[in-house]
Amino acid sequence: MSGELLNPKALPPFAALRAFEAVGREGGIRKAAASLGLDHAVVSRHIRQLEDWLGLPLFQRSGGRMGLTEAGRGYHERVSGAMVELASATLEMMRDKNDGLVNIWCVPGFAAQWIAPRLAEFDALNPTISVEMRPTDAVADLMMREADIDVRYYGDDWLPTPGGRGLKYVELARPEVFVVASPQVAARFADAKSAQSFVNGPLLHEEHHEQWRAWFRRNKVQVPDNLAGPKLWHAHLAIAAAKQGRGIALANNYLVERDLEQGELVQLKVPDAGPRILGAYVFAACEERWNWPPITRLRQYLQASLNVEAVL
Repeated sequence: MSGELLNPKALPPFAALRAFEAVGREGGIRKAAASLGLDHAVVSRHIRQLEDWLGLPLFQRSGGRMGLTEAGRGYHERVSGAMVELASATLEMMRDKNDGLVNIWCVPGFAAQWIAPRLAEFDALNPTISVEMRPTDAVADLMMREADIDVRYYGDDWLPTPGGRGLKYVELARPEVFVVASPQVAARFADAKSAQSFVNGPLLHEEHHEQWRAWFRRNKVQVPDNLAGPKLWHAHLAIAAAKQGRGIALANNYLVERDLEQGELVQLKVPDAGPRILGAYVFAACEERWNWPPITRLRQYLQASLNVEAVL
């Protein structure tokens, strides 16, 4: 029976199945194409090929949006499960060869400013474990084994939220967020009378305005419908722009400690306002691999290091 099911005529092209799984998981062709490293036209062609092969639509297309049909949802659940099983089997086959290799994806600022300087000590304490870190704002698809660990910042007041099916996570730190600027720009705010005056300031944003909105709300500042200032899309680019004198940015000690010490940035004193906790750095991994020794050791090392610094 299994031989009949695995007959080549019983299976669609694997590339089409892979594209279907990614589009269903990501909720759109462009996001799926980015996650697969393919052109979106190629992914669209794979989806059409699979629908033609099956003889029925898998997605509902309306106003530029795509949603799985009822049949598509059931098929996607089974295809996704099979993909995860394939990835798991492949990982187990490779584990003997790379038994101590841990691949971690991390937001660039936290990776460069905080984690990277501590990896030498971790390597010395754990000589059988090799850590490969990729600084990226893209969230690793842990279930598909893009990485073993994903570390990034999640805000309390905006999406996305950490975790997901088959994943486990722990908060590493909940840092206070404050306003920074170059010494020259900071001088322009020396006579500011209230936090409200900062609303119309030269704000530097990441990929959206929600971080500034949350900081203003925490400080009981009225926030207009629209906030001025450019989007830099990445925390480290917003901080770089602040150092260049382009405006004021929100940051935390894990991102700008050295810049503050060297005088490239200063923390602004905002009347009637102060640092506020807006979210957390989160360590995530697959639930089934949560207690794999290399992952456990790295998690415990990062937690211990952060706890020591919090006490100091």
